[in-house]
Amino acid sequence: MSSPSAPSPSQRLSARQIMDKLVSFPTVSRDSNLELVDWVEEYLAGFGVKATRVYDPTGRKAALYANVGPEVEGGIVLSGHTDVVPVDGQAWDTDPFTVTEKGGRLYGRGTCDMKGFDALALSAVPLALERGVKRPLQIALSYDEEVGCVGAPPMIDDMVKHLPRAAAAIIGEPSMMKTVTAHKGGTGFHTHVRGFEVHSSLIHTGVSAIMFAAKLIEWANATNGENAAATPGPLASVFVPPYTTLHVGQIEGGTAHNITAKDCRFGMDFRVVPGESMEGWRQRYLDKVREIEAEMQAIVPETGIDVTPYFSVTPLAPEDNGAAEALARAITGDNGNHVVSYGTEAGQFQERGYSAVVCGPGDIAQAHQPNEYIEKSQFEAGEQFVARVVDSLCT
Repeated sequence: MSSPSAPSPSQRLSARQIMDKLVSFPTVSRDSNLELVDWVEEYLAGFGVKATRVYDPTGRKAALYANVGPEVEGGIVLSGHTDVVPVDGQAWDTDPFTVTEKGGRLYGRGTCDMKGFDALALSAVPLALERGVKRPLQIALSYDEEVGCVGAPPMIDDMVKHLPRAAAAIIGEPSMMKTVTAHKGGTGFHTHVRGFEVHSSLIHTGVSAIMFAAKLIEWANATNGENAAATPGPLASVFVPPYTTLHVGQIEGGTAHNITAKDCRFGMDFRVVPGESMEGWRQRYLDKVREIEAEMQAIVPETGIDVTPYFSVTPLAPEDNGAAEALARAITGDNGNHVVSYGTEAGQFQERGYSAVVCGPGDIAQAHQPNEYIEKSQFEAGEQFVARVVDSLCT
């Protein structure tokens, strides 16, 4: 919630100054983000704006949201995440946690994905108070987006309970200021195949966790082939690729080359096109797991397969006459049809009744890269964008 008092000039920081500060906090997803949250909360308090925290179960991380302006419905949410991916093993030419300007680019971890947008959103707070917005600007900053968008849902649920409903949510993931109206969803499952060790010369009496895991992985390959061969539906056809994909990115297991593997662990991930059921894909996978598990237990009954979900990201579906899309298009002038195959928190806002769109500065190709950067011109375009968001709240 917020006070209507206008900020003093001494409290004002430019968007660039705010980004410099946010990037200086090394909020890699495996670590706490509370120092950054402390700073943002103090920054907002300097303008009389009260922030609300929503902690993760460990208390080591928190999301933060705030209402700037009158407590009435019809406002606009500017949403971003505070976590970044690691820099371990990456060859950086500059300090990744210091914004460095070179050749029209602003280098640093998170400048593009997505502390640049977070800074733009926070820079709009004093502007909204100065202008005396008639409808509120709402700020929403999550945690743990980079490990499966797990921090946004409890934050959004709390916003629904305690804030007046906003008319639109703009999730500022890097889109080159294009209006992205749809993205795939995602879900993933840690899979532990528990085999039975024997000498490999007696393989018929043992159960190789690796070889039975391979059956699940081959099922994923076959399913990808079937999906690719099928005629895509109208929602799927605009994506690249235009179908749901299955993927195993990491696998480990086994003791020695001449012993049937006792254990094998891997992650099975799904990128689901809008219009298809996330729950349906989960059930298809579990059905296949139970089928393979039965084959294992027919040899050695105490073997099995354990499946644990570890992330779920809701797809963003195109909206008919969506308020968020109309707003972003009106501000940017972009009338193109843009969808992406990666997931964002936009679908989680939409799932909870918000009109949502993805629109933010920077190129997603720079996200997670060594020497991550945002073009200075993109950052400046983002400044103009949030200023016009504030303008729209004055009527």
